[in-house]
Amino acid sequence: MFNKVYVVAEGYSKPIGNSNDMRANCSCTVIRTTSGCNIIVDTMTAWDGQVIRDGLQNIGLTPQDIKYVVCTHGHSDHIGCNYLFTSAEWHFVGACMSHGDKYPEYDFATPYSLDNGNVVIMRTPGHTLTCVSVVVFNADLQSGGTVGICGDLFEREEDVYDQEIWLNAGSEHPQLQRENRSKMADMCSYIIPGHDKGFRVTEEIREKLRLNLC
Repeated sequence: MFNKVYVVAEGYSKPIGNSNDMRANCSCTVIRTTSGCNIIVDTMTAWDGQVIRDGLQNIGLTPQDIKYVVCTHGHSDHIGCNYLFTSAEWHFVGACMSHGDKYPEYDFATPYSLDNGNVVIMRTPGHTLTCVSVVVFNADLQSGGTVGICGDLFEREEDVYDQEIWLNAGSEHPQLQRENRSKMADMCSYIIPGHDKGFRVTEEIREKLRLNLC
């Protein structure tokens, strides 16, 4: 039995004409663990409620079935539909944890375990200083892989080979981002980036990210 990972909507980022204006939206991912715990990661813009409802319906869920909401960081295209999930036990926005007006203290220097460690939330600062990534163990890849849902730590697979892609998307701490990109690639066999389709992590990718640290 594997934990299931579904990309409800695939992210994108592209310029509008010849201007510096952008159209962008994040990847939205749902995790269904073997014990029946449902987690949504990154909730798109506030205009995407129906997209998320439809995506959940396609995998047999409703917003009320979601136990945890995790937003990899606080940018508007990653948190917009959190309002759908008032039945959730906890909302995480970056390294901030809340339910309604309750904010428990937690030191995210230690990964936060969801569902008895099937899924963990890890601090991965760089794009913003409070960014987190979600790691799903024993996921539904061949032989049971490890999936990293990384938000804008990675924009897309191509930015492994062209650092300007993620640097131009904004980075509050480029060196930390380089370190965390390499760390996540070493941990994971598959990565879901913030603004494109997911990709398998090869040894070539891991080596390239290590070289970028130099």
